[in-house]
Amino acid sequence: MELNKPLHNANGEERKWLPSKLFWKQLFICVGVWNMLFMAGMCMGTPTVLIPQLRREANSTDAVDGETASWLYSVFGTCTLPWVVITLFFTQYFGRRWPVIISVSTIFLVFLFMSLSTNAKQILVAEIMEGCFFSCCLTVCVIILSEYTIPKYRGIFLCFKSSSFFWGLWIANIIGTFFHWKNIPIFGMIVCLYSFTAFFWPESPHWLASRGRFEECKTSYRWLHGCDEESERDLATLIKRQTDYLNVRAQKRKSFYFSQYTSKEFYKPLFLIVLAVTQYHFSGKLVCSIYVLEITKKITNSEDTAYLIMLILDGVTILGIFIGCLLSRILNRRTMYISFSAIGVVFLFLISLYLYLVKLLIVVENNIFSIILLTCFSIAISCGPMIMTTSVYGEVIPLKHKTSMFLIAILLFETYNAVLLKNAPKLFKNLGFHGTFLMYGIVTGICTYLLYLYLPETKDKTLQQIEQQFEDELRATPSIDETERFIAKQHK
Repeated sequence: MELNKPLHNANGEERKWLPSKLFWKQLFICVGVWNMLFMAGMCMGTPTVLIPQLRREANSTDAVDGETASWLYSVFGTCTLPWVVITLFFTQYFGRRWPVIISVSTIFLVFLFMSLSTNAKQILVAEIMEGCFFSCCLTVCVIILSEYTIPKYRGIFLCFKSSSFFWGLWIANIIGTFFHWKNIPIFGMIVCLYSFTAFFWPESPHWLASRGRFEECKTSYRWLHGCDEESERDLATLIKRQTDYLNVRAQKRKSFYFSQYTSKEFYKPLFLIVLAVTQYHFSGKLVCSIYVLEITKKITNSEDTAYLIMLILDGVTILGIFIGCLLSRILNRRTMYISFSAIGVVFLFLISLYLYLVKLLIVVENNIFSIILLTCFSIAISCGPMIMTTSVYGEVIPLKHKTSMFLIAILLFETYNAVLLKNAPKLFKNLGFHGTFLMYGIVTGICTYLLYLYLPETKDKTLQQIEQQFEDELRATPSIDETERFIAKQHK
């Protein structure tokens, strides 16, 4: 197929797939991003299998005491916080490609350092050094997936981002279960080579437009999206909106910044992002994935069985994510997100009730039933918050608020990450497993209800169309006639 053919056939019916050249170009970039999330998952999954191995090698739990272990599980969030600020401002002024190149270079060095480490303290230092890479995964990777892809496939590309993370976590657990943990960073050094293809990516057309570099924006946009009539219309709309935005900012520099941060188009998307991030963490899935070995040991009282269940649950999580990715092509984004989130809340309450009845000796504990409940919970959450949260803050953030909103979202994300992972053992001890799951269910239920009330549908819409939903009436999109005149002017 030719690159510049329209996305509709001769009868005016929409094609079922992208023109081949455009699809492979976008996939080439997305695989580099997914690869980074895969490495992030490997990093997050390493402590789960590393800590037991270090204790066995030393034949003592003192090799990794409880406090050190909790830091190994949770230091990712703390060490990422300062880097989020640096990465986002670097991304705003230098584009999307260079942060990727720099972060991939740092993770290669981290993997090398980790492979040479011999004790828990050295490994902890290596994890602290991962902050730059994690900040890029949480910010730039989401921005790239949302800005480089067409609306029809942006959702599924964002969904595969989450599956890549859990694939990495699963692979790390498999390697650590059957081999020495040092094979994980060695494998990581090999895997990270593909993401250096960022040297050959075009710069984001949205970033180029935001900097007033419109000719470069056109070249990049057409390379990614083709030159058909629909793409040209979207390109003209993008340039028109950014031209108006830059003009307003230049004319009202002092009052402009105050007004844009107090408008509905700023605080309403921000409210949705806060809800989505809160729901993501308080669903308990990430905590369960990181502490899965300790949780299953408590349930089964057998270390070998716990390792087997850990791998099964990791596999179930990935299966759930792939099911979610397929369903995202069929269902509306909002319907799918809310439905599976609600199902996940139900299973959180069921797990809490079951564990509470076991504690009261009203019900006899059954390992198989426990695993079934955890499996159903994992599938529901994997099809909902695990894959849809990044879609929310990747799609609803307006281009002009990209830096400030991503800064707030990721700082909140990593704060939750650090606090919940660090204090998970204390919650298990003080509230019990039943109390912890009850707390997760209540918070997740509240967030799900509020998202049901306020979250708009974003499927198959361009970023400009989504942004228009949050704008004030005074900033409404130009009429069709105005857009047509602007397109004609651009072609002249």
